[in-house]
Amino acid sequence: MAIKVYKPTTNARRNMSVTDYSVLSKTAPEKSLLKSLNKHSGRNSYGRITVRHKGGGSRRKYRIIDFKRNKVDMTATVLTLEYDPNRSAFIALVQYEDGEKRYIVAPHGIKVGDVITSGDSADIKPGNSLKLANIPTGTFIHNIELYPGKGAQLARSAGIMAQLMAKEGAYALLRLPSGELRRVPIDCMATIGQVSNIDHENVKIGKAGRKRHMGIKPTVRGSVMNPCDHPHGGGEGKSPIGRPGPVTPWGKPTLGYKTRAKHNRSDKMIVKRRNGK
Repeated sequence: MAIKVYKPTTNARRNMSVTDYSVLSKTAPEKSLLKSLNKHSGRNSYGRITVRHKGGGSRRKYRIIDFKRNKVDMTATVLTLEYDPNRSAFIALVQYEDGEKRYIVAPHGIKVGDVITSGDSADIKPGNSLKLANIPTGTFIHNIELYPGKGAQLARSAGIMAQLMAKEGAYALLRLPSGELRRVPIDCMATIGQVSNIDHENVKIGKAGRKRHMGIKPTVRGSVMNPCDHPHGGGEGKSPIGRPGPVTPWGKPTLGYKTRAKHNRSDKMIVKRRNGK
């Protein structure tokens, strides 16, 4: 997938690029697989903001994605490749032999007309989904389940892939995109190949308006606020933080402060953390 760069006709265009969507199908999404999506603007059920800088943005419809790939030993034909506003990867509309249509996260290199399948007898080719027990060691995979039958939770964003490193008894050892080595039950499903839209990370937003279209509001530095608004605020000119390290607006340490649960039950599944420890 290529990146489209515009001529610098305005200040915003000068540092702006977009994904080239010419390879996608020029069709409307499948209506039977669409669902309404309500905005919450970062607020919880009490109406309190729990995630700052969220709100506005373009209206979206949710595409129901098949993360389980549980129609085993049945071939499906790729009908369209489409844009999904809810994720960085592209999606593919596939139709099974019995006529049922489903959306899947499109792997890199898949084309309209390709035939994919899932199950123990599936070939090792992009788009096919198998249990980790049936995938050769060293294969690059995505859309990986953490618990058998729950649906894919790992390696789902654009350009991402994990690698199957080894199989040890009831577990498979995976190297995740972050560099973490993690054990996953060997009965979990995974899809062969790399996630589509690999140039997504190279796109330059270019202007503030595009962020607003995404539903992201401006972020203001604490050092330019008043003391009543942020612990970093106040002072004449550019002032230092005035404390040992940077903190959040509520005084909690930030930038390197570990927030993961001290005794998370999944710790025993992690062989090596992404920071190399």
